[in-house]
Amino acid sequence: MDEIIRISDLMVPLDEYATVSDDATLYEAVIALEKAQEELDRKRYHYLHRAILVYDKNKKITGKIGQLDVLMALEPKYQEMGDMRTLSRAGFSPQFLKSMMEKFHLCDKSFSEMCTKAANIKVKDFMHTPTEEEYVEEELSLCEAIHQFVMGHHQSLLVTREGEIVGILRLTDVFKEVFQMIKICTIPSDE
Repeated sequence: MDEIIRISDLMVPLDEYATVSDDATLYEAVIALEKAQEELDRKRYHYLHRAILVYDKNKKITGKIGQLDVLMALEPKYQEMGDMRTLSRAGFSPQFLKSMMEKFHLCDKSFSEMCTKAANIKVKDFMHTPTEEEYVEEELSLCEAIHQFVMGHHQSLLVTREGEIVGILRLTDVFKEVFQMIKICTIPSDE
């Protein structure tokens, strides 16, 4: 009988992940991520963290900052364009994307100037607030988590225990587990 892999077997516990207050600046978030990556147990986790979890004044996780969130923070005009996650899935042509850059005057400052300005933005002003589909109970099976990843195109899921966030399940760790299982699975012959 196959052993069931639980989400709790693969998740990164909250205390091992980069976190910042929602009043922190992007610069402070970058420093927190760098520190968490330096302290990461590289024997257990093969991939560096790519996101930062955000907590409120009650120490409850209320959001996360992913790589695309940081890139969007460089150019505040992206906020004027609406829900970028929905827009990005629409499959726009390269010409349309270029016209949007011109219309909204995106990236009309030097990259250095954009970074300097973005470093002081509060994370609560650009963080992603997770939807219901981005939470998963720690005792569910890996297969159930895979379903959520596939259906939602998520890079990570927040892991809960009795309604409290206790960790994060990263797509990279799930993929590594699946990859390892595929390598050791035997394929029955057709004899």
